[in-house]
Amino acid sequence: MLALLPRLRRFAIGLSGNPHDGDDLCQMTIERALSNRSRWEEGTRLDSWMYRIMRNIWIDEGRKTTRSMQTFVAEESGVRVGGDGAQEAAVELSNVDRAMQKLPGDQREAVLLVMVEGYAYKEAAEIVGCPVGTLNSRLVRGRDALMAMLGEAT
Repeated sequence: MLALLPRLRRFAIGLSGNPHDGDDLCQMTIERALSNRSRWEEGTRLDSWMYRIMRNIWIDEGRKTTRSMQTFVAEESGVRVGGDGAQEAAVELSNVDRAMQKLPGDQREAVLLVMVEGYAYKEAAEIVGCPVGTLNSRLVRGRDALMAMLGEAT
C-alpha cells in the first residue's frame, strides 16, 4: 500500500483539483481501505481496489459539498518560478490544470486514469465501473475538449 501512495495522491489531486483536498481524499481512502481490508480479495489488484475506493469517496464527498473549481498550482507558486524556461513550462502546466478542471468529472476521470496514470482502457473501466466503450467515449470527448481548450489558450 505504501508503494501506491504517490500514484494515489496524484489521482486524488487530479480528482479534487488541489493538493489540500487531494491529501484529504488520499487519507480518507487509506483509512477506508485499512478498515475494510478484509473485503479485498487476495489475488486481485490492490491498486484497482484502492482507486475504486478513492473514486467512490470522491463521488460521495462531491454530493455532500459543492466545491469551487481550483487549479492544481497555487497562486503563490508563480512567485518561485525562475527565468530558465521553467516559467513557460509552469504556465503551460497551469493551463492544462485549469482545462482539466473544466472537464466534466467522468471525462476528467478517464483522462487521469488512462493518460496520466497509464492504465489500460479495460483496467480504467473496471476502476470507474463502466463498460470499456463508455470509458473510451469519455476519454475521446475529454481529450478533444482539452485540445480545444488548450488551443484557445495558446
